[in-house]
Amino acid sequence: MDMFMNRRSFLEASAGAVTLLGCSLIRTPEGRAAPAKSPGKSEKVAEVPVLWMATGSCSGCSVSLLNSASPTIQEVLLDEVLPGKHVSLVFHATVMAAQGHQAMELLQETRQKHRKQYVLVVEGATATEEEGLYCSVGERSDGRPLTGFEHVRDLSRDALAVLAVGACASFGGIPTAGPNPTGAVSVPDALQRERIETPVVRIPGCPPHPDWIVGTIAALLLGGLKGLDLDDQLRPRVFFDRCIHDNCPYRGQFESGNFAEHFGEHGCLLKLGCKGPITYADCPIRKYNNGTSWCVEAGHPCIGCCHPDFPFDDSLFAPVTPAQLSFPEVYPPARADIVERQQADKSTYATLGMIGVAAFLAGAGVTAAARKLKAEDGETEAPASSPTEDQKEE
Repeated sequence: MDMFMNRRSFLEASAGAVTLLGCSLIRTPEGRAAPAKSPGKSEKVAEVPVLWMATGSCSGCSVSLLNSASPTIQEVLLDEVLPGKHVSLVFHATVMAAQGHQAMELLQETRQKHRKQYVLVVEGATATEEEGLYCSVGERSDGRPLTGFEHVRDLSRDALAVLAVGACASFGGIPTAGPNPTGAVSVPDALQRERIETPVVRIPGCPPHPDWIVGTIAALLLGGLKGLDLDDQLRPRVFFDRCIHDNCPYRGQFESGNFAEHFGEHGCLLKLGCKGPITYADCPIRKYNNGTSWCVEAGHPCIGCCHPDFPFDDSLFAPVTPAQLSFPEVYPPARADIVERQQADKSTYATLGMIGVAAFLAGAGVTAAARKLKAEDGETEAPASSPTEDQKEE
């Protein structure tokens, strides 16, 4: 039997496999039970268009999104993410069916009809040299290339918000490493260069956790731009407010000074280049692959893919100095009125204590002076337990 397939046979077999994969990945609404509808309840669902633009990327962020477990990618694309609101993934060159001119027309139509209503997601760094000629995403009617830089620039101006997904889009990542001949920059830097004031949200990671992507979009739909509590790096605090080192399973080994010197040894991985002590994310709690594991639990040091300096100037295995060397505070900070009352109480107690000490010293001084005077007059104080001579005769 011939173990090799020609091109025609391969395409015929692949067509069937892709059809089965598509049916399992994107289940049609007709194939599912219709949900019960409450009488009198409005059936109108607001469509929120999402345009996903991949520029200088490896598509790892897209793969991570497709691995979303709760909710699944089917539920994200077909169901209501929030009551009355549905995410419509209008453009994603990797997973959408439309290609070529049809896809480009759909992209421009969404931009014109839904100005300041759609969410732009950018995956990957943006090449800026020669107006972005190093990354072409489509072409114009005259055949000239339409670059990723032009897409990011033009679509960002009319977007409700821009989500920079992944380490490359957030902070530049690997594409911006020297000598960087393409002039690759992060999405915030590209928009700042073009003086575009559309709000930007960073979702770093290589790749980012699917919960971070879906959760950020859901928060944006739920509370608008005000519903996104961002830190000073434009990251959602709910995912990036805690140092990885705080919840690391090797934290106890770190405190006891037990460090692994070689891979495979038990102990804290700080000496092997772990970037957990300087990186902020909830990887130890959330874990990847539906809560299965994460880098350090698998025995590898954290590479710090959520850190702004990733992939770092030095080796990924170069040790770093922990950002926090002392234990965190046990109690939360008190309110201002409580602090003021506590300070007043401390002042009162200190005053009373000083008065008490002064009184004690004064009393001790008076007693010592009286004893001294008696001793000078030749008087002795008989012990209270010694009987007198008259008492003995009686």
